[in-house]
Amino acid sequence: MSDRYTQICAQLVNQPRRWLVTGVAGFIGSALLERLIDLGQTVVGLDNFANGHQRNLDDALGVHSDARLQFKMIRGDIRDVATCREAVADVDVVLHQAAIGSVPRSIKDPVPYHDNNVTGFMNLMLAARDAGVKRFVYASSSSVYGDHPALPKVEDAIGKPLSPYAATKRMDEIYAQVFGDVYGLEPVGLRYFNVFGRRQDPNGQYAAVIPRWIAALRAGEPCTIFGDGSSSRDFCYVDNVVAANLLAATAPTHAVNTVYNVGCNGRTDLKELFAILRDNLAKVQPEVATAEPRFTEPRAGDIPHSQASIAKITAALGYAPSHDIAAGLAETVAWFAAR
Repeated sequence: MSDRYTQICAQLVNQPRRWLVTGVAGFIGSALLERLIDLGQTVVGLDNFANGHQRNLDDALGVHSDARLQFKMIRGDIRDVATCREAVADVDVVLHQAAIGSVPRSIKDPVPYHDNNVTGFMNLMLAARDAGVKRFVYASSSSVYGDHPALPKVEDAIGKPLSPYAATKRMDEIYAQVFGDVYGLEPVGLRYFNVFGRRQDPNGQYAAVIPRWIAALRAGEPCTIFGDGSSSRDFCYVDNVVAANLLAATAPTHAVNTVYNVGCNGRTDLKELFAILRDNLAKVQPEVATAEPRFTEPRAGDIPHSQASIAKITAALGYAPSHDIAAGLAETVAWFAAR
């Protein structure tokens, strides 16, 4: 955990704020809720429960008996302007996580991606502007790097997007920059690299690889690798992402109206990832120790390698990952295994 993160957490305890977390019932949103309540903040949550779950909220709030008093839930949709206006009323900071994810699903059905990830984003930024909310931290994605071959990925060197999902995230960054320049909003975009952790949904055709594989291993079912297993990702534990959001929310004004990578500056290939998951789970479920993955065709729109340069966010915001992939996976497997 970085020194600056420790400092700002202490400051927030002494000077609480009122936060809006969109997508609050999702796995990243609920992790943000959990930490903010832990720090004594007041939180407004917005979610339409298309991807989020009530169980995530119950789990995040269950640690504190008085948490419900600090939390107001709005069940609604960012595609609705009136809902956005209600949600931003009297808040100090917006942490915007609500979006539809999944590259393959966006290739199959692009329209909802634009409606949610671009129009919904615009609705929320307009509502924030009109309500006088300055700080607007939002989730972008490493997918905006598209076909740019360089590793590690550096913020000012992006390629062309390879999916509708990537295009929507790039549009968000462009709109945010314009709103910063034209209207004085203080947007900070966080390009997440393959986030994982507790409460990530293992179900559904487009579920993320880590919870899906944990669920498959626990059920004695095969884990499928698309391609030969050599493609690699910068897997980033959710607590690192929470820290990045709070650092961005409290950053000095000279560090806003830009985008930052949020990752670990590491790369793990899918064969390695499978082995780490299997070996962690074998400690509590010995029969999975001999499991082997199965391989199938690569997926359209998937990039072969991804790795975040974190030099910019470290220098500007004082970010330092508290968990590398080994520590994050150990906590994640333990969380799922306990349920």
